[in-house]
Amino acid sequence: MSQYTRRSMLKGAALPIAGAFALPTLAAAIQEKTTPYQRPKLKITDIRTAQVLVHGPQTHVRIYTDQGIFGQGEATDAAVGAPAIIKGFRRSLIGQDPLNVDALWERMRTMGIFSGAQGGQYVTALSGLEIALWDLAGKATGLPIYQLLGGKFRDKIRMYCDTDMPDPLAPETHEKLQWVKDHGFTALKMDIDEARDPMRFDKVNWTASNGEIDRMVSWVKHVRESVPKEMDLAVDMHGRYDAATAKKVAKELEPFRLMWLEEPVPAEDIDAMTDIRQSSSTPIGCGENLYMRWGFAELLHKRGIDVVTPDIQKTGGLSEARKIANLAEAHYIPFAPHCVVSPIGTMASAHVCASIPNFLVCEWHWISRMDYWKGWVKEGEIIDKGYITVSDRPGIGVEMNEEVARRAQIPGTTWFEANA
Repeated sequence: MSQYTRRSMLKGAALPIAGAFALPTLAAAIQEKTTPYQRPKLKITDIRTAQVLVHGPQTHVRIYTDQGIFGQGEATDAAVGAPAIIKGFRRSLIGQDPLNVDALWERMRTMGIFSGAQGGQYVTALSGLEIALWDLAGKATGLPIYQLLGGKFRDKIRMYCDTDMPDPLAPETHEKLQWVKDHGFTALKMDIDEARDPMRFDKVNWTASNGEIDRMVSWVKHVRESVPKEMDLAVDMHGRYDAATAKKVAKELEPFRLMWLEEPVPAEDIDAMTDIRQSSSTPIGCGENLYMRWGFAELLHKRGIDVVTPDIQKTGGLSEARKIANLAEAHYIPFAPHCVVSPIGTMASAHVCASIPNFLVCEWHWISRMDYWKGWVKEGEIIDKGYITVSDRPGIGVEMNEEVARRAQIPGTTWFEANA
């Protein structure tokens, strides 16, 4: 009888794998399965933008090539100045190989070191550009973005619905919450910051009175009792309050077992965020207003949050979001990205969420803009029963329906106008 050792068994098991995936075999397969234009011989010929106003301003980016294909991307929030910044990138990118995504991103980032490349509009513009590069790379190779990022851990991406409720106690709230339940969402988010609260004592200072805090708690209690107990609930304070208020609110909301309490103080004060997290069992989320991996490093190192919530369309793009997720994973922190963009940016985010192990849930924030959402891309509705099935088509996997999208164009702006 043959004797097998652990080493011999491993060695034997490895032989077929090595044969199947040896580099010459892989290279031959690529040559056989791709057409000439799909191989890395592309050159960037133009970069164009269009601006829309739906959930705030978004800038759509298209990168054109000498082989007749283009990539599309999207930037959000600090996107008003993005077209001018992207036009400034153009001179350095024309003639470049668009498949060198990370190298081009790093080139643009370091080039802007004296132009605000640490955050804000500069990184927002860079994010839209980077997403378009990934879409182009996927189309050129015939692969979905998640495959280019290393493959996928999951086929479906769990979404949470930002309910967009100005007053959770208003009669129309019942219908909106019922819609969320009927459409299969397993998580939702609500806002509790309110500038018009009659209990506010000062229009500038956001230190909350006991009356304001009681109002916040009553809102959360009402929503929590209006949805199934197994549905996760996140609460957003939009970074408006001070540390004393945040501590009180986090403590008061402990009985509701929130998925997270988001940005109870501004994100830039890491020590304050850490202090709040340590003062309560309510999980703290943060990341919407942080940029690139450097913006998250100290916050994670100091254990200042329980959930990392970057906005992929402004934090640096797809590759950078994945690096942030990896950094969070090293601290055993889940990744739950913000996402307030169109189906194009949302599906791009889904590719990142599919490619990382520590994904929790991704935002969807167009419940009040369904007339745009369902027709924005030619593929139609991409969310089914609270989940997105990540596209297997090349690149992002969805294409803009310009007839619908142009209805949201910001007046006085251009629409993918060719550059001279």
